[in-house]
Amino acid sequence: MFQVRLSLLLAAWCSVVPAQLTAQSDQIAAGIQAFDAHDFVAARLHFGAALRHDPTSYEANWRLALVLIDIAKQTPDRLRSPARDSLYRDAEYYARRAVAAKPDGPDGHLALANAIGRSTLSMTARERVRRGTEVRAEALRTLELDPRNDGAWHILGRWNAEVQRLPPAERFFARTFLGGSSFGRASWDEAERDLRLAVEYAPNKIVHRFDLAEILYWRQDWLAAKLQLDILATLPIVDVSDTSYKRQSRDLLVKVLAKLQK
Repeated sequence: MFQVRLSLLLAAWCSVVPAQLTAQSDQIAAGIQAFDAHDFVAARLHFGAALRHDPTSYEANWRLALVLIDIAKQTPDRLRSPARDSLYRDAEYYARRAVAAKPDGPDGHLALANAIGRSTLSMTARERVRRGTEVRAEALRTLELDPRNDGAWHILGRWNAEVQRLPPAERFFARTFLGGSSFGRASWDEAERDLRLAVEYAPNKIVHRFDLAEILYWRQDWLAAKLQLDILATLPIVDVSDTSYKRQSRDLLVKVLAKLQK
């Protein structure tokens, strides 16, 4: 009798587990479809449902982190927004769960680099330096796992550019007193190289060409900046932020043309 009961229990368990896996897989697939359609509310619900089936799911965690980032970044950085900042913190939480679930997964490290960078907006200078160092480390780890990852090259390029834009005194203070030793390795050459690699690996991404054009503008390479902006103008809008980047690129082009006419 005991053997019969045990067999029945095992059979019931074996039927439940595949059903749970199928439900989780269906939720992830639906989340991806919603994300691609820019329906971030639906994508958030689907990935959240997948995580209720399995909180350790690598794919559901990193994908949910990206959804939350895309929702949050629709509120401009210049505005004070506790709701936006909370979304970035949640994104970091899920990205860290993804990295814990699969330490050798590049998507998790890339999501974490994005989330950390975005979540520093309202932090102190010391925290921004510490977390900026972690952003760089996560981007580098992504590239160890996936050398052609355009998102990681973009993050590194932005990191180099943002450090270079700091006033020299602030950069020295951060490097010397706040533990930002990696800040000493930042350069405009690295910023341009990294963004050119991002463009090479994903030439149709508007954000790559815009940030490269900005770096070239800062480097006073007006013709090269104009080339990137001209190409950008021909690219289709795909990402939720592309419309904003198109508008910013037109403003930057006006400044570039003014420099070329001098």
